[in-house]
Amino acid sequence: MQVQQLVIVWSFKFLLAGAETPPITYPFIETCAAEGSTVLLPCSFTPSTKAIGAEGKDPRKIVRVLWCRRHPICHGTNPSVFDSEAPDTDSRFQYLGDKKGICTLQITNIQLEDAATYRFRMEAEDPAGHFTNRTGVTVRVEENPLMRVTGSNGSEVRGQTVSLQCTTSSCTFHGVSITWLKDDHALPETGPTLHLGPLTAKDSGNYSCALGTKRRSGLFRLQVEADSAGGTSHVILAVVLAVLLVGIALIVLFFLIKRRRAAGRQSAVERQRRDAVLPSGNRGAAQRTDPNTEDVSYAAIHFKASNPSREVQLGADDVVYSAVVSRG
Repeated sequence: MQVQQLVIVWSFKFLLAGAETPPITYPFIETCAAEGSTVLLPCSFTPSTKAIGAEGKDPRKIVRVLWCRRHPICHGTNPSVFDSEAPDTDSRFQYLGDKKGICTLQITNIQLEDAATYRFRMEAEDPAGHFTNRTGVTVRVEENPLMRVTGSNGSEVRGQTVSLQCTTSSCTFHGVSITWLKDDHALPETGPTLHLGPLTAKDSGNYSCALGTKRRSGLFRLQVEADSAGGTSHVILAVVLAVLLVGIALIVLFFLIKRRRAAGRQSAVERQRRDAVLPSGNRGAAQRTDPNTEDVSYAAIHFKASNPSREVQLGADDVVYSAVVSRG
């Protein structure tokens, strides 16, 4: 009899050891919230499977999902904050999941009495698929938490990245609806962490975080400074451009001087060619001008005959000169 009882006990233990435990996952198991804010409790699950045929398995169909607080397995007469079979639950608790794998719960306008440990339970068509994750998520509710922004020394370099944290002195936020503001203007980013980068001068300003419309942290000043290495590179680039421009100017000046010298040499060659074509006697006559001839022409133009009836007998070689003298 004792042997038979031992066999039954060990068989039961073997079945329990081989039984499949459907996983229910919470990204975090503790969070903090300010009174009146909104809290999100992310959750996912995988239904257990049942045997089909010799080796096949198929997920069990989930017919009921619920969230409870202050109860280890969400079973019995304990009221649930959400029950898919009881649609008249508190509207502040909204189920954002389904019956296939998502079990997220959202709590709006959370109150001090809502502080508790929340657990998710799923129920399948047969009792073998019922399961509750006993770990749950513990939610703390602060009446008036002192909020502040941390995570940076306030002076950052352009091009880098920075993360700002919205925290309190008493607890850490997870899944809480936190909004961010810059210079009193709301930013599209939400959550306890604000990621900025790559930083530019436009990111400089006063940042703050808020829970709803009533609670807000103090201002956090973020100043984005120019990268010293980048400034040096800009100076080097300016120097290189200046040197390049000077070099181009020198090259242009060199070609201009060379062109002028070539033109001068060409003019000299042309003059030499003209001199070579003219006879030597003509070159001398062309280059020398008889001052007497010029005087004769000048006398002939500017003086009239004082005595036209006067006759003077001159030699043939002195005709032009005599005419000048007689008309003087």
